[in-house]
Amino acid sequence: MKRGLIAATAVAGMLGGVTACGSGGGEKTGADGFKGQKLTVWVMSGSNPAQWTEQVSAQFKKKTGATVEFKVQQWNGIQQKLSTALSEDTPPDVVEIGNTQTAAYAQAGALAELGDLKKEIGADWNDAFNKASLVDGKQYALPWFAGNRVVMYNKKIWSEAGLKGTPKTRNELFKAFDTIKKKTDAEPLYLPGQNWYFFGGLTIGTGADLVKQQGGKWVSNLGDPKVAKAMDIYKQYQAFSTAPKNKDEATPQQGEVFAKGRTGAVIAMGYEAATALKANPGMKKDIGFFTIPGETADKPEGVFLGGSNFAVAGMGKNQELAKEFLKVALSKQNDRQMVKESGWAPKSPDLADAGKENPAVAAAAPAAEKSGGTTPLIPQWAAVENLPNPIKSYMTAVLGGKSPADAAKDIESDINARLAKQ
Repeated sequence: MKRGLIAATAVAGMLGGVTACGSGGGEKTGADGFKGQKLTVWVMSGSNPAQWTEQVSAQFKKKTGATVEFKVQQWNGIQQKLSTALSEDTPPDVVEIGNTQTAAYAQAGALAELGDLKKEIGADWNDAFNKASLVDGKQYALPWFAGNRVVMYNKKIWSEAGLKGTPKTRNELFKAFDTIKKKTDAEPLYLPGQNWYFFGGLTIGTGADLVKQQGGKWVSNLGDPKVAKAMDIYKQYQAFSTAPKNKDEATPQQGEVFAKGRTGAVIAMGYEAATALKANPGMKKDIGFFTIPGETADKPEGVFLGGSNFAVAGMGKNQELAKEFLKVALSKQNDRQMVKESGWAPKSPDLADAGKENPAVAAAAPAAEKSGGTTPLIPQWAAVENLPNPIKSYMTAVLGGKSPADAAKDIESDINARLAKQ
């Protein structure tokens, strides 16, 4: 029975205790008692690389006798769709959830607790990776991957412009973009106006917070001058791009734009190289990466440490089989494959060598270490990212000529209303 579309922060009112509703499959003993069953796993577009998916599927079937069906979802509108799915009697068994959104679903009672599983397969994971899976000290998800944005550039275009080496400061980067604009017919940078995760990184770099506590409540902090400074930096970047100011990096996929061969650079996650190569395999030798440079050479631009967790539906009927899937999907071998294939950061020390095989990982590491951070890991934050995302509206308004202060005032009541939802 479908229970209707609900906001993530309101799931609690729709669900009973996850143990009573979702402990199905408990009569199974051992990993070999699931022959002929099928597990449904929701993953986001671009998250599950081909070889990783193939080997996980094969290993899971060999271990359990069951099959896994990966259902690819789109980021736009996912919170509403996921909220609905997790409130149904037959939700997907395993779901990918953005690391900034996990707390809301956990607090609402929509996820199964996975503390024992974490101890079994993730005892050596870095605390920074696991932090977003914890709510009130309990484990409600397991970290799948995390990483941050880098500059993905077209070596051929940079060579056409006579550029050698890679920029070490923001001013040097802007000069490189200007040179590409003057000396080639390529677009220096493709940066749509609503790449809010990149903007979120810039706020981290300026020491700003997007929300703050006031009178015991979380409220918008977009009126902070530090946020305005971050938006000004974004505006300087976006001035080198002709991309729409009212679209994000997934509309269309910027990797596909880059694949056309006449874009100097994009601000990208490492996995987006695979998107470009799928569209244009011939440009493999032309793709390079470097750390997004900051104001000074010793500190990179601020970056948002984005990523995803795997969670088990609290009302799922196949929780034991779901846990067997997580043991396979998050094994050392398959975590290593994710690092190598998609450019994500290693989440345990013994995976560090895998990152050396992927240049995107090497480019991301300096900023992650010196300038990385996340949005507030609070349950109320998930509602802020629901469509229409007010921060995206703020960005488009500023890029369209409105002052940061006025743009912030226009949307603060919306943000505050979202943060107030329980």
